[in-house]
Amino acid sequence: MQTLQLPSGREIPLLGQGTWRMGEKASQKRAEINALRLGIDLGMTLIDTAEMYGEGGAEQIVAEAISGRRQEVFLVSKVYPFNASYQGIIKACDRSLSRLKTDYLDLYLLHWRGSIPLSETLKGLQHLKQVGKILDYGVSNFDTDDIEEAESLPGGKEIAANQVLYNLMRRGIEWDLLPWCKQRSIPIMAYSPVEQRAFVNDSKLKGIAVKHNATSTQIALSWLLHQDNVISIPKATNPKHVKENRSTLDIKLTEADILAIDHAFKPPSRKMSLAMR
Repeated sequence: MQTLQLPSGREIPLLGQGTWRMGEKASQKRAEINALRLGIDLGMTLIDTAEMYGEGGAEQIVAEAISGRRQEVFLVSKVYPFNASYQGIIKACDRSLSRLKTDYLDLYLLHWRGSIPLSETLKGLQHLKQVGKILDYGVSNFDTDDIEEAESLPGGKEIAANQVLYNLMRRGIEWDLLPWCKQRSIPIMAYSPVEQRAFVNDSKLKGIAVKHNATSTQIALSWLLHQDNVISIPKATNPKHVKENRSTLDIKLTEADILAIDHAFKPPSRKMSLAMR
């Protein structure tokens, strides 16, 4: 699996697995666990989750999926902003670790910015890193001004990633946030990289898909994987989709393909508000 290097020097896989909406229905539990295990078998060892997903249910699904395989997995979770006070984030992390049945996270993110001062959140994240409960920390849903402010605070220089909504239909970050993070070697983690499978019947990608013996969804994901300093975390519970996500790494888009995609899905021509879901 290809990797990117975090500011700390640690490696993070370029393609992983998301878990949004997992852990919400008991009837889906076995399928969700099996999908994550299949992804790990195929080399997609980055797993992203959050205390918000299923109110901890997704973390419990992940715990079962990685049981006996923790050392293979790059594990990411996220904290609610209202839990991100100094003491609050320490307690929230402990709860996540308990649900995930592990004693450390590879990466811990502030899910979005709330009313608690960033300085206090960063102080808590620094403590968690110092005691070994997390190996790196970062943010999520932070626009350029937010991450600039965070970087200026004590502990801000150690921000290792920014997870945001980014795909062919949501290219606003290319105006300023993506270049800003790239300049500082802070990877962007793209959530909803295939826009909840909105590209399935996309006629604008069909020709390129046929050329590569792929689906339109795979081309949309492949385009993201061709972007510099970007990690993708598609979610899938169908084994076929898990395998398709993995095989996207083998698609080599040409310069002509990229130009055609840019023509069909225009890059931003001005600053845009950060898209969120």
